[in-house]
Amino acid sequence: MMPTISISDAIGRRAGLSSALLGALCIVAELCFLLPDLLVTRDALPFYKAHIALCRGILQASIFATFALGALGAVCARTSRYGLTGLGFGIVAMLMGGAQAEAIHAGGMRSWAAGLDYFVLELLVLGLVFIPAEALFRLRRQKVLRQGWQTDLKHFFVSHAGVQLLSFAALLPAQMLFSWAVQLDFQKAIAAQPLWLQFVEMIAVVDLATYWIHRAFHQIPWLWRFHAIHHSSQQMDWLAGSRIHPVDAILTRAVAFIPVFVLGFAPAALYAYLVFVSFHAVFIHANLRWRFPGLRWAISTPQYHHWHHASDAEGIDKNFAQFLPVWDLLFGTVHLPHGWPKHYGVEHFQPPETYLGQLVYPLRSPGGMHSPLS
Repeated sequence: MMPTISISDAIGRRAGLSSALLGALCIVAELCFLLPDLLVTRDALPFYKAHIALCRGILQASIFATFALGALGAVCARTSRYGLTGLGFGIVAMLMGGAQAEAIHAGGMRSWAAGLDYFVLELLVLGLVFIPAEALFRLRRQKVLRQGWQTDLKHFFVSHAGVQLLSFAALLPAQMLFSWAVQLDFQKAIAAQPLWLQFVEMIAVVDLATYWIHRAFHQIPWLWRFHAIHHSSQQMDWLAGSRIHPVDAILTRAVAFIPVFVLGFAPAALYAYLVFVSFHAVFIHANLRWRFPGLRWAISTPQYHHWHHASDAEGIDKNFAQFLPVWDLLFGTVHLPHGWPKHYGVEHFQPPETYLGQLVYPLRSPGGMHSPLS
């Protein structure tokens, strides 16, 4: 018989794990306060300096929550390792300076930084939004810490903490091929449009470009090896969308940057688009039962994108659009019944669940690795 888990133990385990994760984020945040020249996204530094009191307040509240949750986990859980780990992380964060940590000046501003601040804020905000939402409006009953969550968290860290490096690698092809298309008259006219109009235009043109590169990742066998990593999760939730091979991420972003670079959208419109992309990409993978009957043909929803991840025969190679179903309608790849998929994952083969295993797997012998259309 399975051992009975008491309510107190369940609460303690969740509190302890939350404390450990939050404490780890606090330590990373402390590093950002101490070494902003190395670790903080260049474009975000002016905002942080203008709102430093708010940033310190958030860090202080997070450290306090780390201690409170850690104490609850240590007292209530049958095993207190997570709670004690969280308490230890909280102590380390305090020893690093707590909310009053000051920057260590070591060489001044650099043109490139690691972007760890982006990882901390994204994980904190998205976790606070989607973990409760999935608990209240879940589509399927599954654990918050379902199989593969550690691997997906590592993918999340690499794609968000390395956002500037990945963006630079993705932007390089567009700059090399279209460097002639800089400061042309039509670009100035586009950048002079209202920001909301540029935002809408960017969604349309970028989504058309990513539709075709996404479809290519499914139809070209050597590309499918990399994209299959994204489809390998057999349970969908807010963290599952982070499972993506760096080669997949760089090539997809490189294609997406081409219309942005050539058309010359204003930076403010681009930043608004990137915020929307970050939230929407998490949203459409989430374990949420919302159908949005009035919107599901206008913009991609969880139900729409879940069918793209289905291993059910009717859903394979459908719904390639990230935002606008109109592209799937126009090119004959749409599939949106009233129900939901029964199964997720890939057919014919299953990549390993470890992060390093998933990085290496597409580079191995292609035997048994078929594209969905083969």
